[in-house]
Amino acid sequence: MGLINKLKKGLFKTRKSLVEETEKLARGRKVDESLLEEFEELLIMADIGPQAAESITGALREKVKQDKIRNERDLKKAFKEEVRKILKEGHKVMCAGENPYVILTIGVNGVGKTTTIGKLARHFTDHGFTVTLAAADTFRAAAIEQLEIWADRAGAQIVKHRSGSDPAAVAFDAVASARSKNIDIVIIDTAGRLHTKSNLMEELKKIKRVISKEKPSAPHEVLLVVDATSGQNAINQAKIFNDAVGVTGIALTKLDGSAKGGIVLAINKELDIPVKLIGVGEAVEDLQDFNPEEFVEALFE
Repeated sequence: MGLINKLKKGLFKTRKSLVEETEKLARGRKVDESLLEEFEELLIMADIGPQAAESITGALREKVKQDKIRNERDLKKAFKEEVRKILKEGHKVMCAGENPYVILTIGVNGVGKTTTIGKLARHFTDHGFTVTLAAADTFRAAAIEQLEIWADRAGAQIVKHRSGSDPAAVAFDAVASARSKNIDIVIIDTAGRLHTKSNLMEELKKIKRVISKEKPSAPHEVLLVVDATSGQNAINQAKIFNDAVGVTGIALTKLDGSAKGGIVLAINKELDIPVKLIGVGEAVEDLQDFNPEEFVEALFE
């Protein structure tokens, strides 16, 4: 199955809750203010978020006034155009210009952070890069072992300390080791944490400070992993993590299990943080670079 087909399959629930419901709503009806109000509610229910929903509906209202939207087909076409405008250009997790390129990976418990790291490591090694994984989640008993399994699968090196040791020390040693061995990329795993726990957020700040002592320009990417099924809670997590450590990109996991894929639009509209990776299944290749054009086509087809 090609990547675009996997994306279509992964977005099945979102397409059903968003595009198919829009078609049902407008079928056989005149596109007027009453319909647009219902449409805006539908968007909010699909976790597109109030700002994006208001922006899209406002643009559609203007087109209705200009007589550019008369029926269900016109509405769907205009809706697709507005979604495309919100998503803008794509951004990738890249490793250009720095050696090692350091990716600090963060997120709450249960979002698929370690799995995302493993798949990302495999993606890089498949493309000829050398990778070191840093097992800086020293709190969860199985976290180091889980990362070791992914390192083995990806053909990556791993730097680890004993369970319960200082996460910042692990991160520092991983970057130092990568520099001495001329490794291309370091991906740092961190403990899953509630974004509301200030002491754990302080620890993330410490990891970031310590990394920059070994390599002043690092981390080059602060990748926040969020679960698409969490909907608007993903926005709250992103805001708090961003305030603490400055998130540069988002990896959105579990899109294949969610009817709330509209959260991609909410993230783009409400936060100035690009979605860089999306997870649309369990396989390694199901972690994809986020391509807005392909996303829109898969959503509306």
